[in-house]
Amino acid sequence: MLFVDNQNHTDPRTNLAIEEHLLRNARVDEPILLFYINEPSVIIGRNQNTLEEIDPDYVEANSIHVVRRLSGGGAVYHDFGNLNFSFITNGKEDLHNFAKFTDPVIHVLRDLGVDAALHGKSDIFVAGKKVSGNAQYLTRGRMFSHGTLLFDSNLEELLKAINPRRVKIESKAVQSIRSFVTNIRDHLPEAMDIRQLKQAILRGVFAGSEVATYDLTADDWAQIERYRAQRYDTWEWNIGRSPKFTVQKSERFPIGKVDVRIDVARGRIQGVKIYGDFMGKREVAELENRLIGLRYERGALATAVQQMEIAAYFGPLAPSDLLKLLY
Repeated sequence: MLFVDNQNHTDPRTNLAIEEHLLRNARVDEPILLFYINEPSVIIGRNQNTLEEIDPDYVEANSIHVVRRLSGGGAVYHDFGNLNFSFITNGKEDLHNFAKFTDPVIHVLRDLGVDAALHGKSDIFVAGKKVSGNAQYLTRGRMFSHGTLLFDSNLEELLKAINPRRVKIESKAVQSIRSFVTNIRDHLPEAMDIRQLKQAILRGVFAGSEVATYDLTADDWAQIERYRAQRYDTWEWNIGRSPKFTVQKSERFPIGKVDVRIDVARGRIQGVKIYGDFMGKREVAELENRLIGLRYERGALATAVQQMEIAAYFGPLAPSDLLKLLY
């Protein structure tokens, strides 16, 4: 086993780029262990529709990163109370064998007095509640198995960031998620912080022997920066890779009812239809056509709306009201 120090980077785009670089380019015989702690982030599964998994208004207002990862599975929330681990290995024989990679973590938690156990195929539970979800990715004979560890994460922020904005969050929703997940810190018989947990897992994996390392060189960092720039920094990967979906919203204004239907594929608007009993001077189809091909994101739509004569299509409708219907 070789340990890789990520040099305390907390930007999820950098940490996912480190993981991908080690997977694709670190040609070593020994397995690799990587830890990272991310700033507040929503990490989207490879095949998920980003805009259906998050509240875009909330994540933008609170500067929460939204980044897609290579592995499948569901969206997860990361913050400074969440420790992430990744085992990178040669071969594919351990694909779907989550127990091999979660067992070392579970043993450490038990040694610390936390009654942890593998639940189902890939989750770690404590006292009947989830503290860790895991996912895997295989490419060209190498794979990683990575997971989260809820140590002292803000569960209310988790709920607000991941829930789609169309879902009204009530107090019972917070209670519901608290009944399903828990923080490891709440179950420790003796106090410790997240970095002490990381060191405990590191000692456990290396069974008390000297920790062998894979030290990242300047060439490694250059490749990491390329992965970040080409993938994790891009709208095309984080948003545009989303599968097709349809948005439907309607609202009644003084000018009449406006009903909007938008088809989105790969993050761009493919079709728009606007219905209603409003009365404008110009055909609303002109406005619809001007939206085709735009990125389905607030900034692009806001710019487009500001450049249109909204009153000509709808009567005295505020551009901000139309924007709320479009996004």
